[in-house]
Amino acid sequence: MEQSHHEALSARDLAILHFEQSWWESEIPKDQAVREKFQLTESEYLSALDHLIATEAAMAAEPLLVRRLRRLRDRRREQHVARRTADQEVAR
Repeated sequence: MEQSHHEALSARDLAILHFEQSWWESEIPKDQAVREKFQLTESEYLSALDHLIATEAAMAAEPLLVRRLRRLRDRRREQHVARRTADQEVAR
């Protein structure tokens, strides 16, 4: 029998997805909320989130959220590559 997608994700994974859906409603800054809730630095949290949104279980559990986060991640990567390319062109 196939596991449900929520069962395939750990409690921490589900908490991260839930947090991403509502962190802006908090009165404290996101990085502080991440430290308090997950005991992670912002960098560690972003790495965990990046790995999580790459999974099919996360996509099946929260498709709208995961697609939005993937688009944002991909846009940031494209901008980073564009900046590095521009910096290399200037350095020549």
